[in-house]
Amino acid sequence: MYRSHSCGELRASDINKEVTLSGWVQKTRDKGFMIWVDLRDRYGITQLIFDEERTPGAVVEKAKTLGREFVIQIKGTVIERESKNKNIQTGEIEILVNELTVLNEAIVPPFTIEDKTDGGEDIRMKYRYLDIRRNPVKNSLVFRHQVAMQVRNYLSQEGFIEVETPYLIKSTPEGARDFVVPSRMNEGQFYALPQSPQTFKQLLMVGGMDKYFQIVKCFRDEDLRADRQPEFTQIDCEMAFVEQEDILNTFEGLTRHLIAEIKNISIGDFPRMTYNEAMQTYGNDKPDIRFGMKFGELNEAAQHKEFKVFNDAELVVGIAVPDGASYTRKEIDKLIDWVKRPQVGALGMVYVKCNEDGTYKSSVDKFYDQDDLAKWAEITRAKAGDLICVLSGQTNKVRAQLSALRMELAERLGLRNPEEFAPLWVVDFPLLEWDEETERYHAMHHPFTSPKPEDIDLLDTKPGEVRANAYDLVLNGNEIGGGSIRIHDKETQALMFDHLGFTPEEAKAQFGFLMDAFQYGAPPHGGIAFGLDRLVAILGGQETIRDFIAFPKNNSGRDIMIDAPSNIDDTQLKELNIKLDL
Repeated sequence: MYRSHSCGELRASDINKEVTLSGWVQKTRDKGFMIWVDLRDRYGITQLIFDEERTPGAVVEKAKTLGREFVIQIKGTVIERESKNKNIQTGEIEILVNELTVLNEAIVPPFTIEDKTDGGEDIRMKYRYLDIRRNPVKNSLVFRHQVAMQVRNYLSQEGFIEVETPYLIKSTPEGARDFVVPSRMNEGQFYALPQSPQTFKQLLMVGGMDKYFQIVKCFRDEDLRADRQPEFTQIDCEMAFVEQEDILNTFEGLTRHLIAEIKNISIGDFPRMTYNEAMQTYGNDKPDIRFGMKFGELNEAAQHKEFKVFNDAELVVGIAVPDGASYTRKEIDKLIDWVKRPQVGALGMVYVKCNEDGTYKSSVDKFYDQDDLAKWAEITRAKAGDLICVLSGQTNKVRAQLSALRMELAERLGLRNPEEFAPLWVVDFPLLEWDEETERYHAMHHPFTSPKPEDIDLLDTKPGEVRANAYDLVLNGNEIGGGSIRIHDKETQALMFDHLGFTPEEAKAQFGFLMDAFQYGAPPHGGIAFGLDRLVAILGGQETIRDFIAFPKNNSGRDIMIDAPSNIDDTQLKELNIKLDL
């Protein structure tokens, strides 16, 4: 055997034991007559000692040739360490080595394999297999495993069955672009990689599985950023004979269980907020409610004077920044520059300082008196010592701009504590959203989402006002899960396709298999999908998901370690009957 113990296992109670260890050389310290080597594996570090007086000479000489990341095996005796190290679990002991075998030599790595490395992100992505040896990445992957196991255990105890669904499926419209896979055996035809197992989990409900889940890879060919990958993992779930309340209660329970087991934090009932309330109060549909700075709409209080900027605006809205009245003019100017960046897109910002003596100082004092500004403070809940930041413009745009400012200020003020967890449900989403480019309605979620029964009559007259039987689970300003009650009858599904612009023939061609299945007794059903990568990152106190994925891709969707995607040779293209036109 290569080892009798791991490198994180031995303690003072093991002194005088004969042991065999294997691992990687973390570092060596050669004092001439004595050599110390830190030996590392997944479980920890154990110090080895090669002593000229007690270790065979040939073994000492071989130890002098060891380099960083050499893979070695040693045999020796556990002894008490003279200079103890309280920073590692094995710090009370060391191994007096009497046998050394070099299992594999290593060239010098391109960056240091330590918690604080000198390697930039690109170089660490290229040599990801080395990066995984570092504790921050290794611990993140172990943490992901722990979360996934808690999910599996909880859902299994609740009666859910894990069922695998296909990866090679049919391309369907709506949502993001599909990744497509050519079929050699079916000339000129293509599979698609699933954006989610949506239709399959609905078919499992038709099949009577009742409670399904799957921790599954999904694929979307869309523009990327730090928290988005072309392939990602969902906790995909579906239940039969349920209403929205059943889904919310079940998966609120799962989330509460994860936070309790993983973080040892108890969470009560999750608050609920309608989509309209979220947009009006926080400017987005995934609000971070760990802190205040709620929006205050100022149209009535600000559009009665001669300030044209506000008078011409569809919405005038502000937030109160805690203790912001102490900001200097230079600091406020930097805030104004921040909101005017192209990524935010505001044309400017009006501010009001709420002085400690009860007076107000504003950038628009020329147009508004103290009574006006006091009304603004009342609406935005600003107190003495706060700063009111006001934006104006087209409603949807200005809400998004102020939401971005709110999050930036919260970050600067230290209000986004990663060890605090504030979940909530956002419900009553619009069923449809208008797309200016195609000049038609699209499903806000997907075409299988059920409308609220009481709103179905509005589909013909006011389709934009129809609410979906849909819900999102938000945690700390991030959507971690989303789902809906599904349409389970052929007639309503056909009506939905019609309002999405599908002809009956197009609907039959794309989704005929699902429509056919509904004719054989589909039960009422609904479900939810959690983003496992995002959920794990939040529970792990991180903003980005990459360190919780073993082999992530960069912002261009490339795996720079294996150099993918890559070209394929002409022989393969010919087999697939594909000709490139670049």
